[in-house]
Parts: sequence; structure tokens; C-alpha cells
Amino acid sequence: MLYRFAHKTGVYAVEVVEEQGDQVLVKVLQVIKHPKQGDLHHPNEVEGVFFHERKALSLYEKRYTSPSRLKPFEGEVEDYTVTLQRAISKLENELQDLDTPFAHASLDCLTQLKADYARQYKTNFS
Repeated sequence: MLYRFAHKTGVYAVEVVEEQGDQVLVKVLQVIKHPKQGDLHHPNEVEGVFFHERKALSLYEKRYTSPSRLKPFEGEVEDYTVTLQRAISKLENELQDLDTPFAHASLDCLTQLKADYARQYKTNFS
């Protein structure tokens, strides 16, 4: 069975690999929502904070979580790189509609991330 798993500000389709007491080990299969860029404790700010570049969890990356954080996943599993590209494009489109320092800094991060993803997954993320 597949699940939706929210990790920080990203959302992923995952499968349970192993159960250990009150924790489950999940494996990432696709990206539903790309993580927001910047400081999680000071959202939408760039001044006076450390602006983090936040990558999506990788294909087949594993994380421990509690079962209560897993929600049923509706739909078919798609190719990871296709879903990653769709999620990053959606975030870019949302940010391009904003004319703020946060949006500009986020778009700069996403440009670098797309180059990193292109090297990692051997596909074009333009």
C-alpha cells in the first residue's frame, strides 16, 4: 500500500519498508510537493535569517516516521523524475507570480537545485 508522507515542507508518495515498534521505515517513490526554500522558522523572510536551500528527498531515500504521519495515497505511482520536475515547476510558477525578495531568493535556489537534479538524475530540468 502507498502513502502520502509530509516531510518538512515537502510531500511524497512512499511505501512502508519495515515496521519497528512505534516507527515505520518508508521509501520515497515520487514527489507530490517540492519543499519550500528558506528558513522554516522564519517563512517568507530573507533578511537576518539563514536562507536554506532545501532539496526534495531522493528517489528510494528512506526515513523513519510514526504511522500517524502517513495518509493514504490516491493514484498511480509515476516516474520519480517526472514528478520531481512537475513539483519544482509548480513551485517556480507560484514564486514567479510574487515580486518579493523571498521569491527571488527562492527562485535562485531552485535554479541551482535544477542543475543539481539534472546531474543526479541525468535528465533536463529546464
